[in-house]
This record gives sequence, structure tokens and C-alpha cells, in this order.
Amino acid sequence: MDKIDLTVSHDVLGEYHKLDFSDIRRKYRDPGTQYAFEVLDEKVVAGYLIKLAAFRHLRDLQRQGAADFPYMYSLKEVKNILKFASFAPNVDTGEPSRLMPWQKFILSQLMGWRNAEGGKRYSRAIISVGRGQGKTYILAILMCYTFMMESLGLSNQDYLVSSINYKQTNKLFGYIKSMLKKIITIEPFMSLANEVGLDSRSIQSEQIIMRNQNNVIRPISHEAGQYDSFHFTTAIFDEIGEVKSREKIQKIISGQVKVPNRQFIQISTSYPDPTVPFHEDQKMIQQAMEQDYLRDADSYLGLIWAQDSLDEVFDQDSWVKSNPLLDLPSEARVLMQGLKDKRDSDMLSGSIGDFQNKNMNLWLQQSADSYLNLDDVNRAIIPKFNIEGRQVYIGFDYSMMSDNTALVFVYPYIDEGGKQKWHIEQHSFIPWNKAGSIEAKEKQDGLAYQELAKQGLCTITSHPEGLINEDQVFEWMVNYVEENNLEVMLFTYDYYGATRFTQRLEINTGWEFLPLKQVTSFVMNPTKFLQTAFVEGSITRLDDKVLEKALLNAVIKEDKVGIQVDKNKATLKIDVVDALIDALYQGMYHFEEFSEINNPEKAVERMTPQERYDWLFGENSDSGVMDADLYDWSDDDF
Repeated sequence: MDKIDLTVSHDVLGEYHKLDFSDIRRKYRDPGTQYAFEVLDEKVVAGYLIKLAAFRHLRDLQRQGAADFPYMYSLKEVKNILKFASFAPNVDTGEPSRLMPWQKFILSQLMGWRNAEGGKRYSRAIISVGRGQGKTYILAILMCYTFMMESLGLSNQDYLVSSINYKQTNKLFGYIKSMLKKIITIEPFMSLANEVGLDSRSIQSEQIIMRNQNNVIRPISHEAGQYDSFHFTTAIFDEIGEVKSREKIQKIISGQVKVPNRQFIQISTSYPDPTVPFHEDQKMIQQAMEQDYLRDADSYLGLIWAQDSLDEVFDQDSWVKSNPLLDLPSEARVLMQGLKDKRDSDMLSGSIGDFQNKNMNLWLQQSADSYLNLDDVNRAIIPKFNIEGRQVYIGFDYSMMSDNTALVFVYPYIDEGGKQKWHIEQHSFIPWNKAGSIEAKEKQDGLAYQELAKQGLCTITSHPEGLINEDQVFEWMVNYVEENNLEVMLFTYDYYGATRFTQRLEINTGWEFLPLKQVTSFVMNPTKFLQTAFVEGSITRLDDKVLEKALLNAVIKEDKVGIQVDKNKATLKIDVVDALIDALYQGMYHFEEFSEINNPEKAVERMTPQERYDWLFGENSDSGVMDADLYDWSDDDF
């Protein structure tokens, strides 16, 4: 098959129209595949992420039978789940609700795709849609189906319903109980329920039990976190976007490893904090779908109904991208009016971020005092940058106790279009003394430092007590500069920290140093410069989670003098941002004629003794010292 990579162009429709799907269109007429075609034929208004999911489905249908693709799309399984859904009553009305095409697409993807053993292909799935779109109904259908139909002939199977707290967990669980109570009054499910020992008494308040098979649906909240020792066949976690750590979630996943027909479904709208695992997983599955030719996430499903831009807040015709119920005539008028009212009231109250976040299903930094916008931070990512032999400004933020020690490198450069830019990279040193262990430090900060260290983005301190090891920091920094042949223009650091450390650097390196007071009058200009540069696209960076989290954690603190960055609580790390602002104190003027860096005398001062000798006496010397007009030559000079 053709190699398709959409990570740069994002032109999913362009690639779709280049390919011939006529055989697939003829062979597969199920509702799920029809929805995929309608999305890509633009008969249905959909956002980029759903177009990606539709394209992935059609491409995978073409891949069936290939040696490196051990999956198949079972029309029988699709028919079974949709037939069951046609019986499943909506607990609000007591009658089955006719599913919309997008809802059928969800069920067909989750149940239709199978692996070589006949089990479900997608062992993990992300489903995200705007607030109030009826996702509870779909989840209840799914759980009731897997519990009643997929457990036939099996015993001692565990099923999980979970959410962030007890109240939220029981909301979904209560819906499932109500649906099951009505389903078991309908044939053929009544006979099946009698056979397995499922009746209104066994649908208890605390759990749902098939008495004869001991299959159990267990509601366990994330607050309780008691997922240990269970091996869930199907696990559904609602509103997972609010969960800030993977610690408890990993217990669910690890418990499913040996379950042959496992599935873990994560459901949520977007939340204000974009650094949570749910958003990281969304970005991962987006990249996997864009890299169509790779097989890195074949068992991970992503179905995300969201707007494509914050600007669509003013384009109500596009709101169906995140609110697919707008395509339902009986719901459209009331829902649209409700969305308009919410948009308008949020604008008047200055909280439009809530509408964009929850109703448009877009991730953003919601707080009005946030330093940077998520889109600007993500737009700055580039795949690689060659630092060899470049001029660099180094910023340094030294750790006292629990904070990380951060080094930031700012590389000014001119891009291919002639635009002045600044590429930023960081390396952090991670202490764990105050947290008690590196594992506890990871949970506290919400960053997998040990994995990030393998990627070269940070270093876990080698100090036996978990404190910052100055020798380790010194050796890493000097080696980094030497190995990459960097020309250090200036080393800027916090005036009140790391005095002994920087004195050691001055003795051993010959770099130019600048201690900077961390007060508004000194840091407000580089603080504003960095913020503006991100907006204007003058900053580039690699896909570095340590740097990203620090940038998104930073908020603005304003006083009578100006602005500087701060954080809302101690565990939110912004050490990298502090170091970055230090580096930009002079780095932002790199291209200006008045910059001290562009002063020829300063250039000589930065040279090593050997560089000065070569500059003065070398064959290619352009110092001008030997020019005849600088001397009054006479015969006595020879």
C-alpha cells in the first residue's frame, strides 16, 4: 500500500480522493463504514480527528489479509451489537432510541474489528465528544452487551464501571442497572437472564451479579482506586480527562494483560488542564492515525468529535463537529439555542474558555492569567534541529529543595524564509529527596522522569540522598557544550542562587556570565518577549514533555512595574520557564545592532586564548591589526 504521512500536510481529504475505495464501498454497506464514507465525502460535517478515524477505518479495510495486519472487520459482530442496541431502552423514555450514524460508528469500531484469535482488536479506546451528547446511553449499551452476550459460556468475569468520584461513577452505573432491568424483561434476554441467574434482585445497589456464573459488574471510583487483583474483561472509565496521574489507571491496564477479549474504554470531554494523560493519549493516537503507514497503535482506537479551531466559537454552523446531536432534527433546535445561550453568557462573564473547552471539546489553558496558549505551544514543535557549532544563550535555574534544576539553551537562527527565530531546548536535573523517591516525585509532578531520562530530556540526580549533585550538573553542561562545539554567548542565572556553582564555572570555562535579579523590573521584558514570540511563531522547540508542562504550568503575575511568570501551586514545575526567561534577557536582542553581543570588543572577550591567537596571527586573520595604515613604518623597523 502507498505510504501516507499526514503529520505535516493534515490533508486527509486530499489523500482520500487520490485513492480508489470503490471495492470497499461495494463490499461494506454496514452503518459504520457508510458513516466513514459520508464523513470523507463531506456529506457529514466533521472535524479533522473524525476524518482521520474514518480514513483509518477505510484504509484498514483495504489492509485486511496483509501479512503485517492480523485484523479483520466482522460484519457479523457489527450486526450483533447494533441489533442488541435496537432493543436497549433509553431509561428516560423506557423505549429504545434509534441510534444516529455517529453512534453506530462508535459501536461498530469497538466491536466490529477483531484480532486473529477472534477477540476485540481495540484493547484500548478513547472516545471524546462535547458535553451533553448522550454518551452515557452508548456506554450503557456497550456494557450491557458485553456483560450479557460476550460472557456466554464464561464465568468469574469482572467488568468495571469507573469515574473520577463516587457520585460520577454511580451516575453511569445507575444508568446501566436501569437498562439491564428493562432488557431482562424482553425475550430472548429474559430466558438468558433466568439461565445465568440475573434478575432484579441480583442487580444490587453495590454491584450487578450473574449468580450462576459469578460474572460481576463492579463500580469502583478513581477516588477509591481499588482496582488491584481484578482482571476486567471490559472496563469503562467516564470523565477520565480530569485524572492527572496514570498511577491508578495502570492498575486497570496491567490487570487486563492476560484477558483475551479485553477492552479499556476511556470517555471524556476536554478539560482545562491539557497536561493530563488523557490529552497526551489523544495526541499519541492522532499521530498514529496520521502516520498511516506505521503499525505502532493498531490496538488503540481514537474517536474524537471536536472543533478544529477556537475561532469556530463564532461559527455556529460548524458546532456539529463537537456536538453531533445537532444532526438529529428532534434535538437540533433546542440544542443549538442552548449552545448559543451558553456561548453568549460565557462571553459576557469573561469565561468563554469554558464553552470552548466543554462544548467545543477543545483543550486549552482556561485560566485568564495563563502565560501561554496550548495551540501556540504545540505549533512551535519541529521534528529536529541541528545545534552543532551554533551560538547559544544559556539560562540556569538552580534547585533549592524539591524544585528541579533547569538548563535552557536558546539558539538564535534565520529560517529558510529569512525570518529571525529562536530555538529552545532544555535539560533538567531531578531531585527526589523531599518526595521520598523518584517514583513519588513522578507522581507528584505528573511526569515520567525515568522514561524521559532515557530520551535524554532530563537526568535523575545521582546523589544518594536524592539532592542535586553539583558535580553531575557541571560535568553534563561542560560536556554538552564541548561535544556540540557550541559558542556560549552568555550564561545567565538567578542572582540569588548557585553562587558557588557559577564561580566554579567562571574559573573553568571562560564564558561570559550575568547574574540576574528575579524581580519584575529585570525579567518583564524577556517575559513579554517570550510570550509574543510564541504567538508570532518565532519560537521553535522539540516535542519535550518537561518543557511543555513547564510552559503550560506558568501563569502571569502582575504588579505595578510589569509582569513575570509564577505558578499556582508548589508541585507545578516552571523551573524551565524561569531559566528560559534568564537566557532571553540578552538572547532576545541577538539580532539587534545595539546588542552587546554584536560589539566587536565583546566578541574578542568571548574568545579562548587560542581563538584570540588565531584571530590575531592566523593565515585567515581579518582582525586588521596588521593593516599598514595603523602603523608608521620606517626603515628602523627592519
